[in-house]
Amino acid sequence: MAVLESVLKTKTLKIVKKFKSYYGEVECYLRHKNAFELICAVALSAQCTDDRVNMTTPALFKKFPDPFSMAKAKIEDLEKIVRPCGFYKNKSRNLKNMAIMLVNEYNSEVPSKMQDLVRLAGVGRKTANVVLGTWFKKSDGVVVDTHVKRITGLLGLTKNKDPEKIEQDLNMLVPKKHWDQFSLWLIAHGRETCIARRPQCDKCMFNKLCDSVSSF
Repeated sequence: MAVLESVLKTKTLKIVKKFKSYYGEVECYLRHKNAFELICAVALSAQCTDDRVNMTTPALFKKFPDPFSMAKAKIEDLEKIVRPCGFYKNKSRNLKNMAIMLVNEYNSEVPSKMQDLVRLAGVGRKTANVVLGTWFKKSDGVVVDTHVKRITGLLGLTKNKDPEKIEQDLNMLVPKKHWDQFSLWLIAHGRETCIARRPQCDKCMFNKLCDSVSSF
């Protein structure tokens, strides 16, 4: 087991080095001006593209720019705005309940600790990790979204399917200082080269490191 882990760590470091050389520093794709906007945007991104979220949030934040105004919002007004992001009834309810909790328990400030973030309505480890890494610059783990889950599986870095178990695997393999960027690199790679339905393995920088090249 120790030998396998050592091999995977060596492989992961090669992947990190290639990513860093190719992409450099990658910024979060979701547009935001503060932690509140970011946490709302990430919550809306579940089962939705970042592009769609970025088209939706300007109207949302114009009408509800802070936790206090969103806490007072009529649920139907929220639903009307976030409807394009899908699952709008559940997302609207979560946004309002999250805002209420921020006002009542956190002085309208987004908390900077994992245990506080995951208490908020609609906030799981993925959303919390994005907020911690992107805004507070103190990642608690690698963010596992659909790109990360798919590509790390293809690369052979994990055999798990559950996001929390995948995160645990990646946290052991990826140096902590790269946790935040690693997920952003994978997202960029998934959009540019390792596209879900038409992967461009012949152009991929990892075609000699990937366990799945021959399967396409």
